[in-house]
Amino acid sequence: MRRNLLRERLNAGQPTVGTHILSAWPTLVELIGHSKQYDYVEFTAEYAPFDMHDLDNLGRAFEVAGLGGMIKIEQTQYTHQAMRAIGSGFQSVLFADVRTVADAKACVNAVRAETTMARGARGRGLLGVGMRRDVGMVREGGTPAYVDALNEVVIAIMVEKRECVEDLDAILSVPGIDMVQFGPSDYSMSIGKTGQYGHPDVQKAEIKTIETALKKGLHPRVELRDPAQAARYLDMGVKHFCIGWDVRILADWWDEQGAIMRNMLQTKPKKTAKKAAAKTPVGRSALKAPPKRANGKGNGRAIVRGNYT
Repeated sequence: MRRNLLRERLNAGQPTVGTHILSAWPTLVELIGHSKQYDYVEFTAEYAPFDMHDLDNLGRAFEVAGLGGMIKIEQTQYTHQAMRAIGSGFQSVLFADVRTVADAKACVNAVRAETTMARGARGRGLLGVGMRRDVGMVREGGTPAYVDALNEVVIAIMVEKRECVEDLDAILSVPGIDMVQFGPSDYSMSIGKTGQYGHPDVQKAEIKTIETALKKGLHPRVELRDPAQAARYLDMGVKHFCIGWDVRILADWWDEQGAIMRNMLQTKPKKTAKKAAAKTPVGRSALKAPPKRANGKGNGRAIVRGNYT
């Protein structure tokens, strides 16, 4: 069975950094791995189109890149998507839309094995034996190692509904929960203050979520668009962050760089530039002379740098 890298860092009390993707293109996971800056990638499946083959391919990419994989799923898909994602190689699950203690128990049940081999929450699950990637298809399914691996899956929940915040102490007391994340967008909507992320009621609920999680020995996680926003959370004791979304990174670049390019095209050229162009001898190449080799002779080719360098 593959090591659960995120679980190891949580158990060791070490901080973690993740990032989000909505694209199911496995190469993005490899690019993130090349940076050597992240511990895991969250596939935000709640908002993304995908099929079962995509989950398998993302699972392979996590292994190639040496990263942990987390999947975010919405409420009506708890058991099915958690089971299929874990079987594909994901080792942590973020459950959205938790409102009650029963919902929190359902999250734990969707991940753990149904067995008397382990006590308490670790034996209270709904998962049985599978023939999927996580067990080598037919090699380790139904073994004690399989049950142990399910017990190591990191369970994270979203605190983003009014009912959840109101009954937070009881919900975070459900055995098996590891990470907790506040969701200001959904929460502000649920209390009738849609989009007012800075409203005192929203900020109060976020502080309550972080402080309650820490008090119960859980790991609060914060999502950020920009690491510059992390200071106040660090001061509160938060050590786990998930930064950036692939779609947000692309949207920001397209907005900013497209506006720059459009502005350049709409700006009239300066006269001095026209005069300089007129002085250039006809037929003379603008390229520099080809570089010389060690023997002093040119190689006959100019170096042209690509746009991706």
